[in-house]
Amino acid sequence: MLPFTRCRCLKHIARECLSGVQVRAGKHARLCLPRALGLAEFGKSWHSTHTLLGNKNIVLMGPPGAGKTTVGRILGQKLGCCVIDVDDDILEKTWNMSVSEKLRDVGSEQFLEEEGKAVLGLSACGSVISLTGSNPMHDASMRHLKKNGIVVYLDVPLLDIIGRLKRMKVDRIVGQRPGAPMKDLLQMRRQYYKKWYDARVFCESGASPEEVANKVLSAVQRYQDVDSETFISTRHVDPRDGERKVPAKFFSEAVVEGLASDGGLFVPEKGLPAVSCGEWKSLVGASYVERAQILLERCIHPADIPAARLGEMIEAAYGENFACSKIAPVRHLSGNQFILELFHGPTGSFKDLSLQLLPHLFAHCIPPSCNYMILVATSGDTGSAVLNGFSRLSKNDQQRIGVVTFFPENGVSDFQKAQIVGSQRENGWAAGVQADFDFCQTAIKSMFNDSDFTGFLTAEYGTTLSSANSINWGRLLPQVVYHASAYLDLVSQGFITFGSPVDVCIPTGNFGNMLAAVYAKMMGLPIRKFICASNQNHVLTDFIKTGHYDLRERKLAPTFSPSIDILKSSNLERHLHLMANKDGPLMAKLFRQLENQHHFQIERMLVEKLQQDFVADWCSEAECLAAISSTYDASGYILDPHTAVAKVVADRLQDKTCPVIISSTAHYSKFAPAVMRALKIREINQTSSSQLHLLGSYNALPPPHGALLARTKQQEKMDYQVCAADVDILKSHVEKRIQNQFV
Repeated sequence: MLPFTRCRCLKHIARECLSGVQVRAGKHARLCLPRALGLAEFGKSWHSTHTLLGNKNIVLMGPPGAGKTTVGRILGQKLGCCVIDVDDDILEKTWNMSVSEKLRDVGSEQFLEEEGKAVLGLSACGSVISLTGSNPMHDASMRHLKKNGIVVYLDVPLLDIIGRLKRMKVDRIVGQRPGAPMKDLLQMRRQYYKKWYDARVFCESGASPEEVANKVLSAVQRYQDVDSETFISTRHVDPRDGERKVPAKFFSEAVVEGLASDGGLFVPEKGLPAVSCGEWKSLVGASYVERAQILLERCIHPADIPAARLGEMIEAAYGENFACSKIAPVRHLSGNQFILELFHGPTGSFKDLSLQLLPHLFAHCIPPSCNYMILVATSGDTGSAVLNGFSRLSKNDQQRIGVVTFFPENGVSDFQKAQIVGSQRENGWAAGVQADFDFCQTAIKSMFNDSDFTGFLTAEYGTTLSSANSINWGRLLPQVVYHASAYLDLVSQGFITFGSPVDVCIPTGNFGNMLAAVYAKMMGLPIRKFICASNQNHVLTDFIKTGHYDLRERKLAPTFSPSIDILKSSNLERHLHLMANKDGPLMAKLFRQLENQHHFQIERMLVEKLQQDFVADWCSEAECLAAISSTYDASGYILDPHTAVAKVVADRLQDKTCPVIISSTAHYSKFAPAVMRALKIREINQTSSSQLHLLGSYNALPPPHGALLARTKQQEKMDYQVCAADVDILKSHVEKRIQNQFV
């Protein structure tokens, strides 16, 4: 059984046979066959061709006052094609009366039904169709239009729409009851627009119809060009310099494969898309779900995941399983320091922000007939978050996707271990390893790169391996959203104006959380400095200061902040690749040297480039506990040890000329013994449940975490296997779990 790929052969053969056809091969393969149909009822032919459209129609959708008719006419002039205005060319000719008269005669419900039936009679190709604002409320007619059309949603700010309708002296629209606010109806209609569109165009306040029309053309071109957004390995070889070992991949393939076959990590070949200042501003008042959908749409081609399906996944990921409706709220701590609370998910850590979404992305991207086993190395928080996320899939998807998570048996907190083991489900298992996190991570990479082992699993069990660590692009990408959302929240709360710079301070060991902030800056956010906070395992801090990544004679030290007890920072490779202008051979050389000689040194020019954006420092155990104590005394806010590490480093390095956003990566409940020690609470040798209830009695901020409290009350103790630090033993464990899950 082969891993999923979007089939290029089928696509190219079809293109040779069919002129102007878009083909999507893979999980949801479809052929959009040519049509040459006319609207005979009105004696007019709606048939024209253009190289951009082929036999497709551009279908403009949006609220009344969005400018669909005006933009449609401009597009018709630019493309030299027919323009169909549903109001003027379909409805009024069908009914022999104006739309307003019809609405007055039959009422809203009957109007919607008759409007839909009229559109069902429309046949056209190669044309621009401007819908009415209410067309998307009729399912059958929209399905009819989508068969041969690219539906483009003109997303105009709500206040702009209300202002335009007021100027047009429109005081009532279809479906609006007497006395009901128009704003509420317009807001309600957004759910219908989200259901149908293929591409979204933001119509910024003040944008001219010409500008909007150009955006529509760009959106349609992107939608049609299904090969335009590919991913390469960080160790790729430019075809001009030699034979490329790993061909470019699509988003679907990068998510499913996890790690490139040459040992590198997948990155977008053309980088991340830029978001304009006006578009960022339009997101200031948006919810987290809305921000996520808009930003991720830009980064995921609709041929991989259609916009409507992506929206469903995002809503499922960030729903009632998060304790706070803001998902990742920003709280003012003191002075110009702000806390980004990333722990409101079901397992109480920042990993939930990506691992509630990744399983849905993954399940969508794999073919229905394949089985996959997800392998995960965890330094504490990832394990329970992965097991929780994949357990929320549908029963059908759970039968196709299993999870094995390896954690250092003596390298996580007692609560974290109980949480990981207690998160095991029918399709997910935990295994302790008598080694540190770096061994677990290296062992998994070696399994991926062992073609004999992976080939055996495929041939014997029809099962392919993949990963949900931050080496997986589908895991890393959603983290960009919360960094962007934090900045937008500071704007909406009035602490800064849009365009003002901020610094971010992040406790990190594997560099994924930090890299996501770098990507947010690439997309247009004015992040000034990235402050890298380490604990006693400060290999990253040393590297940023010297350019020398040196693991020789360095042993991992267990700390109060175990989730950053990491020496081999996987995602650093992605950032070095970005800084070195995508020099794949250099990445292969550096990380091969790290593997073999346990160190590497980058050249001075790259060190200087790194230090333009990054500063770094580390925090001792005593300083960590002191920061928890002093912060609680000053503000009544309890930091977890990882956030305390970031607070110490932020205090030391921020220059106070602009705000700093400190990432709070876990709820303090997960590290109750360390917090109680910092707060000098004597009753420290209690059960986890008692410790959490005792901390909750302090009426501190943030409040107790309900899901974590519920976890401590779990009576049933689950069994789990402990493995020796031997890759062959871990391989045997993986095979056994595959037999249990799929055979």
